[in-house]
Amino acid sequence: MSEGYGKIKKYIYGTPLKTGAVVLDIPASDGTPAPFTYDAAGDTFTYNLKDRDMVFGLGETVRGINKRGWRYTSNNSDDPHHEETKESLYASQNFLIIDDGAECFGVFVDNPGTVTFDIGYTSAGVLTIKAQYNDTDFYVLNGDTPLELVTTFRKLVGKSYIPPLWAFGYGQSRWGYKTAGDIRAVAKGYKEAGIPVDMIYMDIDYMQDFKDFTVNPERFPDFENFVQEMKEQGIRLIPIIDAGVKIEDGYEIYEEGVKNGFFCKKEDGTNLVAAVWPGKVHFPDFLNFKAAEWFGRKYKALTDAGIEGFWNDMNEPAIFYTEDHLKEVFDGIDEYKGKEIDIWEYFKFNDLVSSLSNNPEDYKRFYHDFNGVKVRHDKVHNLYGFYMTKSAGEAFKEIAPDKDILLFSRASYTGMHRYGGVWTGDNFAWWSHLLLNIKMMPSLNMTGFLYSGADIGGFNANTTEDLMMRWVEFGLFTPLFRNHSALGTRDQELYRFERKKDFKNLIELRHALAPYIIRNFCYAAENDTMYIKPLWFEYRGDERTREVEDQLLVGDSIMIAPVYEQNATGRYVYLPEKMKMLRFRSYDDYDEEILEAGDHYVKAALNEVLVFLRSGKELTLAKPGSRVGEADVKIDKTIFFKE
Repeated sequence: MSEGYGKIKKYIYGTPLKTGAVVLDIPASDGTPAPFTYDAAGDTFTYNLKDRDMVFGLGETVRGINKRGWRYTSNNSDDPHHEETKESLYASQNFLIIDDGAECFGVFVDNPGTVTFDIGYTSAGVLTIKAQYNDTDFYVLNGDTPLELVTTFRKLVGKSYIPPLWAFGYGQSRWGYKTAGDIRAVAKGYKEAGIPVDMIYMDIDYMQDFKDFTVNPERFPDFENFVQEMKEQGIRLIPIIDAGVKIEDGYEIYEEGVKNGFFCKKEDGTNLVAAVWPGKVHFPDFLNFKAAEWFGRKYKALTDAGIEGFWNDMNEPAIFYTEDHLKEVFDGIDEYKGKEIDIWEYFKFNDLVSSLSNNPEDYKRFYHDFNGVKVRHDKVHNLYGFYMTKSAGEAFKEIAPDKDILLFSRASYTGMHRYGGVWTGDNFAWWSHLLLNIKMMPSLNMTGFLYSGADIGGFNANTTEDLMMRWVEFGLFTPLFRNHSALGTRDQELYRFERKKDFKNLIELRHALAPYIIRNFCYAAENDTMYIKPLWFEYRGDERTREVEDQLLVGDSIMIAPVYEQNATGRYVYLPEKMKMLRFRSYDDYDEEILEAGDHYVKAALNEVLVFLRSGKELTLAKPGSRVGEADVKIDKTIFFKE
């Protein structure tokens, strides 16, 4: 075993599958994974939490940075309602850190099925971990600090994905850009407002009848030249790819998949028939190496047209209905015809109809050929999005060997961080979701998903100008920086708002910060550490930072304190040391003020970004105007804070 890996112990339960999450071969240990106890009868791991224990990790989940006090279930779910009551979102990143300030340790549960982490929910002082099917590699990591544990974990699971440098620019997206003309209008709107835009995303409307790897020739004639036209304006087009393949005779992807047996099958050997955007679909069996290789190579149809980035979606996989369950629902509805429906029968009827989409029983209807083993989907459910993205990431080495390709996904599992990033799914234009975005970022960083971000301004519901501005002010610091919204919601391109000048200044500030962001991001990826951290991870001697969750350390030099409340003209900030406060209105319009350690109320007008420069550090800024990631970007100024 390599030096330092003695800090990792592995315990095997049942017959675990090789998920691909880990890259080190850790020999199994005997006994119980101390400090946990193991109840064989209930297949439950238990740890008695100390009063001062904080619990960090689990990646993309609801609630705070400290996860204590709630129950979280790893079960990748297509659910846009990210309220506090939810236990599952789109991702499963089963890494935890338990830290009382003096001692800490980490846990990684490598199990691709449903795993529940009850962190002081059922009993306030007890952490329990239970897998639905306990075929598990259970890892315990030892170290002196949370940051050391993060590094040890990342050595276990491998290096984080680094996107092309231009992918640190600003992207505009919307479900509803239906034609090349729509995209040209967006590009024109940004140009006329003088607001830089580096990417425009293409949602499902660009496809022919929602079929993967097709382009509607009427809506996007001469697509290859259109891609080049946008590049000449400094804009890259980023199309979506969905998991379901439309069932349609004459459609090459469908016919090849059927012929070669590349789709997921039911117990009787027939292909599962489900439905998503195109109507009836088959799901590629991404856990089958040959099927994954086949699907990944299909991205070539778009890379050959000049496309350099993709976002993979609907890959939990999301299911509108299966053919089998649809029949069950219709049969059930027939029983209600002519029947008086009281309140209890109404609830049953309503549950029957609402059970169509993403029904847990549907995930038990189909199987994978995983390394030659037939496995029912629910036992490996959380791997599906990971392996879809892996199929693309591996294929790019062959089909686009001279290009760095942007790739990120909605669903994920530990290990996918080596192939792409994530966005946090279909959030809402709510102030609470801005705060949730702030609190999610360190947890995603802990689990290796450095290239991450939320839909700026909110995907669902109608945003407001002040919410959009405050969200952009936070998004300036997230590696993935994309404004995305749903069909039927208010148009939220930045040039549509009254305060165009302020938005222009903010996006130019992102361009000015890009060298700092890229340098620190790449350092975190290459050195298995974090780009965004909670204050506690750096200031462990300061008890106050234990509970600060709305201020974050970004890179090696700065702390940010986003404003996330409606109508707020300032906020309270806790400084663990003396810092220089920078109140940015634009790249070259900012105030400087030295603040002593302690509590402060600081003003922040709607168009102002609060950045705190740490003692002995410096912040470099490039001159806006150059495209993000271009080699000729020069550092224009450096702000120092030396006491």
